[in-house]
Amino acid sequence: MKKIIIACASFIVVASSVAFTKATKAGEPVSYTVDAKNSKVDFSGSKKGGYHPGYFPVKDGSVMVANGKITGGRFTIDVAGIKVTDASGEKLESHLKATDFLDASKFADATFEIKSVKYKNAETAVITGDLSLKGATSKISFETKVREISDTKLFAEANFSIDRTKFGINYGVGNVSSDVQIGVHLFASK
Repeated sequence: MKKIIIACASFIVVASSVAFTKATKAGEPVSYTVDAKNSKVDFSGSKKGGYHPGYFPVKDGSVMVANGKITGGRFTIDVAGIKVTDASGEKLESHLKATDFLDASKFADATFEIKSVKYKNAETAVITGDLSLKGATSKISFETKVREISDTKLFAEANFSIDRTKFGINYGVGNVSSDVQIGVHLFASK
């Protein structure tokens, strides 16, 4: 009798835990929330005789993962929060926020939405998506290094360039390079 009571109690515990646990089918995408505090988008803009580095904070976003691979995602980049990290600092930040560059008072955010992901190997993927910046959207592709995907967290990095003129940022073309170097450092967790 004691064994039957223990068996019934065990069954009830297992049944209860299954009933109140959200089931995820194998291969079904799972959402990871972007860690805005630790994620950022670095940039480096060049001109004749020099360059200026800085970064944009990441406001929010999510990354979809299925079977240990990135399958999609969407991110919001804080354009108005731009930081220049060399001696030009706040003076250059003000100019970059102005209408002839980013027009941050009108377009405070940029977004990137992943449209496709093609893995070259377990750690390298080519991500293609739509970057919306300053009221214009352009398709971009870049290689990403997936540093970690676990049951609870994700870390990926990418380095590539974008043509700023595709987004109507034409200030100083000829003296200021049209290509802007970008470095993405993305942390996310479940």
